Amino acid sequence: MLADRLRKVVIADLPTPVSTIRFDTPEGPRTVSIKHDDVSSTHYGGNKIRKLEYILQRARERGAKRVATFGAVGSNHALATAIFSRRLGFECTCILADQKKTPNIPRALNMHSRVGTEIVRYPGSTGRLSTFRRYLQGRRCWVVPLGGSCWLGAVGFVNAGLELAAQIAAGDLAAPHRIYIANGTMGSAAGLSLGLVLAGLKTEVHAVRVVDKHITNPETFERLLRKTAVLMNRLDPSIDASAMDRHHLRWRDEFFAGGYAVADGITANAVSVASDKLGLELETTYTGKAMAALLHDLAGADYAGENYLFWNTYNSQPLPVTTHRPRSADNIPEAFMSYFD
Repeated sequence: MLADRLRKVVIADLPTPVSTIRFDTPEGPRTVSIKHDDVSSTHYGGNKIRKLEYILQRARERGAKRVATFGAVGSNHALATAIFSRRLGFECTCILADQKKTPNIPRALNMHSRVGTEIVRYPGSTGRLSTFRRYLQGRRCWVVPLGGSCWLGAVGFVNAGLELAAQIAAGDLAAPHRIYIANGTMGSAAGLSLGLVLAGLKTEVHAVRVVDKHITNPETFERLLRKTAVLMNRLDPSIDASAMDRHHLRWRDEFFAGGYAVADGITANAVSVASDKLGLELETTYTGKAMAALLHDLAGADYAGENYLFWNTYNSQPLPVTTHRPRSADNIPEAFMSYFD
């Protein structure tokens, strides 16, 4: 019933694969399972694609001509929204804020340039309203919240939890005791937590915070979880809305490293171990911090051989652009050209 009443546009290649790897650590051999959302689409992978299937369908249903969203200049969410919006025939506006320089930003900007994103530099709080009026009003625009984290986006990860349960039932992997996932705007963690409960799994979701607490915090998480469960129940009464009270989520704040896109030695080491031991190419803003939490717990004195799963939310599909500074800024704001230096 829910599938009939809550439709999606199919842009993801699902289910994403799972694998299990045994590797050596200073504390002895360890086994880790991996959920490969990095290949969630041949065009651009990562966790945002699951959310966009429902969000972009709603934009279609409401007759939107343009999709707009927000993020930092290197935002994977903003880039995914731009790529798939344009593939579906929408114009796309991304209002992007400055951030600490990271290696992925030049490629992201060049990809925005390639797909024709209207890039607007976020002016700060003082010019926010006038910027929103100028670029969002009167343009038949469907606005996607930061990170795609609304109840519709979270439903994409309810599906992800059910998908993982089906893979466990099929014998593709053992049921994990814990799942480690980067926690930005909370839509992935909220939806996954709810999906696991609905599937009857008691797996703990270790949500590793990678953004400031005014964006990611338990109170906001509970509101998003509750809204998702209630609205799913309204569409399909067979879905138990009280499942939201039985989730098994653990907040992990200790790998934040001092700021968004800020990396410390622990994060850098986790990215290196993931590459050398697990064959995963991660980054230091999101997935490196989630991996740091997992590796820390594998080395803990209380580790007793439990099965841990790493949910890879970072795109691993190659993009048809370089990191080179473009000859002309074109649709890239001049202030953002400094990220190529």
